[in-house]
Amino acid sequence: MNSQRKIEVFSAGCPICTETVALVQSIACPSCEVKILDMRDADVAARAKHYGIRAVPAVVIDGKLAGCCTGRGPDEATLRAEGLGVPLVSFP
Repeated sequence: MNSQRKIEVFSAGCPICTETVALVQSIACPSCEVKILDMRDADVAARAKHYGIRAVPAVVIDGKLAGCCTGRGPDEATLRAEGLGVPLVSFP
């Protein structure tokens, strides 16, 4: 089992994206692996399409687009409810 929660933040570098990056980084736990992905990169844009991302900023947690990112911007309560900031429990 993976001991790190994988967080991907899809951003275009806009002020709202920057706020979302700061929010995610502020609530991420030590076992959260946070990656900031630039939508201006064609490979990142293709990855975003795979997740169904249609607007940025968007946050993917452990391979699943956060519910707050499907129709509106990210919000802290929804990100926390989906596991951001909560360490994964690994068993020996």
